[in-house]
Amino acid sequence: MTASLGKYWKLFDIGLQNTFVYRWNFLLRMVFGIVPLIGMVFIWQAIFAEKRGTISGYDYAGMIFYFLVTVFLDNLITPTEDEWQIAAEIRDGKISAYLTKPMSYLGYRICTYLSYRLLYIAVVFGPILVLAWIFRDAIRLPAHALTWPAFALSTAMAAGLQFFIAYSLAMIAFWVLEISTIVFLCYSFEYFLSGHIFPLDIMPAWLAGFIKWSPFTYELFFPAQVAMERVQGAALAQGLAIQAGWLLAAWGCARLLWSRGVRKYQAVGG
Repeated sequence: MTASLGKYWKLFDIGLQNTFVYRWNFLLRMVFGIVPLIGMVFIWQAIFAEKRGTISGYDYAGMIFYFLVTVFLDNLITPTEDEWQIAAEIRDGKISAYLTKPMSYLGYRICTYLSYRLLYIAVVFGPILVLAWIFRDAIRLPAHALTWPAFALSTAMAAGLQFFIAYSLAMIAFWVLEISTIVFLCYSFEYFLSGHIFPLDIMPAWLAGFIKWSPFTYELFFPAQVAMERVQGAALAQGLAIQAGWLLAAWGCARLLWSRGVRKYQAVGG
């Protein structure tokens, strides 16, 4: 058990070292990771100045707080190039080296994902604190103690959901030489339907059913709603259950695609 944990700790450490190899890319990604918030502030400032009221229960401060939370979550949990790296290893045949080692490839990728996200949030936490201070009047901390563990649980499941979706997309490289079109198409829908651009609950009521059952909702929007206490009680429990269901489905899909892909890879590449 100890040896197994030590093995994955070493993989975690390797992930940290790899991040520092491309430190300029890392730093630029950090800076541009929070730039969209500035644009959103000006856009919604103009919208609320024109409307002079609330939008689906959001006032200007509430809307800014929503985007503060989503920027924090996006930097904390969103995978960065994982699908491209995995697909490249499959396409270039480098995956063979991992198949001969006494470790789980999925476990290896989870370790590298966690190491990058941990280091990324550690570096970007300072700028996020600065933004929080600038917009401190918009911040409304949860009033109920239960919100904190519910938010932590939802965030952890959102991280797992995003990772397994990225991992599953990468597995397509076992069958398709170039996955960029598929990835960009999927992420185009994800960016719009996960709450990056605007809160999903301002969309028309007839889309409420789709939003409730869409997996993209639980990647970003739902954890933000939990933090803002806009979903509570039975609705919170139901949302967490749906999110857990999508997480299990994404994990199962990732495992299935891996097992099928490896069999095809072995048959072709020997």
